[in-house]
Amino acid sequence: MSKQNIYLILNSIRSAYNVGSIFRTADGAGVDKIFLCGITPTPDVDIFGKGASSQIAKTALGAEKILEWHYEKQSWRLLKKLKEEGFRIVALEQTPQSKNLFSAEGRSVFGRKNSIVLVVGNEVNGLSSKILEYVDDIIEIPMHGSKESLNVSVATGIALYKLREFLK
Repeated sequence: MSKQNIYLILNSIRSAYNVGSIFRTADGAGVDKIFLCGITPTPDVDIFGKGASSQIAKTALGAEKILEWHYEKQSWRLLKKLKEEGFRIVALEQTPQSKNLFSAEGRSVFGRKNSIVLVVGNEVNGLSSKILEYVDDIIEIPMHGSKESLNVSVATGIALYKLREFLK
């Protein structure tokens, strides 16, 4: 890999509106490719018959047509393959092992020269322990109010732009 690519994996995101929002933000942040995994709706087909492609288009505003994407049913197989290709895999999840994205420790996660894969998970359940077995590091966004987490599309945007800042 000659340049530091940024890939994004959306693991079983339920809301097509969140997927569309993430596409738009990912384009703005310079993501090279998005992988849609598990039950995540895709821009080309309404796999769950609920008008997902039009919902994605409504929030993506065309980003779903210009940003490279691929559907992969099983995230763990994709993570294994990307790791073998030399990517550094980073999960955005709240766990006891998570590193604060805004701390020096969080910055060190991205300070390496490898290309990066950022993995984000389901709006309710986050990322499974099986998925977390394949990651190199786990980061989180600290919460200062009464809510435990941010919307997945908002959290993804914050993490992508911070990652972009670290790669400068």
